[in-house]
Amino acid sequence: MKKSDLIDSVAMKAGLSKAQAGRALDAVTSTVTKALQQGDTVSLIGFGTFQVNQRAPRTGRNPQTGASLVIPASNHPTFKAGKGLKDAVK
Repeated sequence: MKKSDLIDSVAMKAGLSKAQAGRALDAVTSTVTKALQQGDTVSLIGFGTFQVNQRAPRTGRNPQTGASLVIPASNHPTFKAGKGLKDAVK
């Protein structure tokens, strides 16, 4: 499902225009993004949890030269599905 398909479905189920549904979806995604940037966790009971995990620095290897290099620490967003979502897709 693409973003446009999701907007169409939300518009139909919520009785909104496609423009309103698109703005609502954009508002949700930007709010989740800002919360994660601030280090917060976003929990939607029954759906899942968005959070930021930290990766420690590690040593890697350049496949072309074989030289060792240090891969710096980084943050990455994760999503853990909630029980309601897991049960729905069984």
